[in-house]
Amino acid sequence: MRLENFYQASKQAKDSGSSLAYGVEAIAADKELSTHIQEVLVWLKFLDPPADGKFGPISTDALIEFQDVVKEIRPEVSVERGFLGLLTAQALIEIGPNDVPRPKVDFSLGNLAARLIQYMAGMNYRIAVGDGKYNIIYVEGMNADGSANSDTMNEFNDRRMVIEIPASDLRPVVKGNWEATTEPGTYFTMNPMGRAKEYGAARIAFGQFKAWKVGTHYGSGADPHEALAQETDISVYRDKNRDGSRKGDFLDTGNFDINQHWGYDYPRTDINMASAGCLVGRTRQGHREFMALIKQDRRYQRNKEYLFLTTIIPGDDFLAKFP
Repeated sequence: MRLENFYQASKQAKDSGSSLAYGVEAIAADKELSTHIQEVLVWLKFLDPPADGKFGPISTDALIEFQDVVKEIRPEVSVERGFLGLLTAQALIEIGPNDVPRPKVDFSLGNLAARLIQYMAGMNYRIAVGDGKYNIIYVEGMNADGSANSDTMNEFNDRRMVIEIPASDLRPVVKGNWEATTEPGTYFTMNPMGRAKEYGAARIAFGQFKAWKVGTHYGSGADPHEALAQETDISVYRDKNRDGSRKGDFLDTGNFDINQHWGYDYPRTDINMASAGCLVGRTRQGHREFMALIKQDRRYQRNKEYLFLTTIIPGDDFLAKFP
């Protein structure tokens, strides 16, 4: 059933003196309706894609968040909180992205967390707002204090960061900030493996990808450990000419086992064999801290198959806009 069909059926029920309302189980039982509601919630940026027709805890939370937010402009939907009725269906059909009251994130502190989220807002990236919702961000060529570095090849000179925007004051807060690399080291740039032998080592494209879930990184078979394992497609640049740069390289999209794992405690100045294109935190301890933190994300707590969204930012562009 499409939303429009549910709305018409609900309207007819009201005209006849009865009512039609679907709880979560009833929504989940109708895959077409579930998918359509998810598509609308994705369009309105209450839910991360894809719309898969599986109306579980995360979709339920997104529907409730929609009802809580739009009651500012349509207070009547509050009586249907947690289920789908005539008023909520009408709101889902009629409200567009520009109509939705958005949390006014406080950028006034001007600190690193605020500037990064402001940059993401300017790029129209998805931003998680609320307690226990974490934004995973990698910034290439940036130091821990937000200053630029030379972004020299084969060094852990990027940052892996986690930022939260609490509902209480909407001020972005850094929850974690670790040494990392977003690029392969010299070894795998010059000695690519598998598909990379023909096409070149992978350098992840800047932007956002919702592609990782909690799993295991096996690497070459040594030291397997808990990590964010790639589950769905992302885009990478193929360094066929082995110059350590994305410039002029072709874009390749697929599942290439670009995981988020640890860097085996290699020195800051030598990526060694820690990365063939993955998103790598330099130290084991730092990576354990990262995994422990993101597993507290309330979306993961509701669904252990949750796909994590990750943003990759070029430090030079970010710092040019927000020095």
